[in-house]
Amino acid sequence: MTVLLCQRDSYVREFKATVVEINPDEGAVALDQTAFYPGGGGQPHDLGVLQMREHSLRVSNVRRQGEQVWHWVAGALPVCGDLLTGYVDWERRYQLMRTHTALHILCGVVWRDYGAQVTGGNMEPLKGRMDFEFASLRQELVQEIEAKVNAEVQADRTVRVQILPRAEALQIPDLIRTKINLLPEGIAEVRTVEIVGLDLQADGGTHVAHTQEVGRVHIVDYQSKGRINKRLYIELDA
Repeated sequence: MTVLLCQRDSYVREFKATVVEINPDEGAVALDQTAFYPGGGGQPHDLGVLQMREHSLRVSNVRRQGEQVWHWVAGALPVCGDLLTGYVDWERRYQLMRTHTALHILCGVVWRDYGAQVTGGNMEPLKGRMDFEFASLRQELVQEIEAKVNAEVQADRTVRVQILPRAEALQIPDLIRTKINLLPEGIAEVRTVEIVGLDLQADGGTHVAHTQEVGRVHIVDYQSKGRINKRLYIELDA
């Protein structure tokens, strides 16, 4: 089982690890622990480098398969038991952390003030989109939502991560904000991300520690994707 360091501390950008398995056909290695986020929940996987003695292996893809996290690399593969140092592409990761937290702020504001559930979402560094169950959406309401989101950013709320037993987590009211419950049946623990005083959700991604780190959020477009499905597009200042 790969220990996912970024689940407990999103700010880990360098780490030591041991190779536990290799896939020479695909040019991939599994490690005993990693700070690379393997993708999921609309957040892309991390990029970066695995350093092995004099060799630098650029990481092009990261995916969770079963209980292991695999890293696809360019270059001569290590062997099982080799010690590596991993370096996450921090500029890209931090932009994704800011973006993911911005989407949670947006979700928190829309749920608190308008009672709309999330029906989908996706992101890339400094931009993303989120779909909500709105019957109608107009420019004035979009501007109102944007102003409320930025007020929460400036409130500098603490972002707190906890890993709870499944039964305890599911006692939290409104923990699942998506239209469909995406929690796998078999998991024994649930990771929650709380923007204190605003939002609390089950989530596996990486986030900043305080909302002020997000910076200004712009809702740059909105679209109707169905009778009660409306999409908001956001961008963050660099």
